[in-house]
Amino acid sequence: MRLLVRPGTVLRWHRDLVARRHAAQSRPKRSGRPRNVHSIRALVLRLARENPNWGYRRLHGELLVLGVKVAASTVWEILKEAGILPVPERASSTWADFLRSQADALLACDFFETGPPP
Repeated sequence: MRLLVRPGTVLRWHRDLVARRHAAQSRPKRSGRPRNVHSIRALVLRLARENPNWGYRRLHGELLVLGVKVAASTVWEILKEAGILPVPERASSTWADFLRSQADALLACDFFETGPPP
């Protein structure tokens, strides 16, 4: 009976197998989603401070325009962790409310109509 491989080759294969298994087991395990980058968190908080009337969806849209890929729920979580309250629901204003708020400007308008010179 003839052997196709030498005993040293089998031992080398075993050493390589054990080394690969050890390397795979000692590799750090990262479970779950990757953590948010600190710069994204800082950008979200800065946008929220500079634009207090924007909600998390508007902030999310602006981040997408800037090329920052982050989920809307992540923006909401960042704001929640920072203690920034959501933008209150605004009731739609009526025409009367608009006229009341713009009364001074409307009264200052010149309502004279000018035509062609006689």
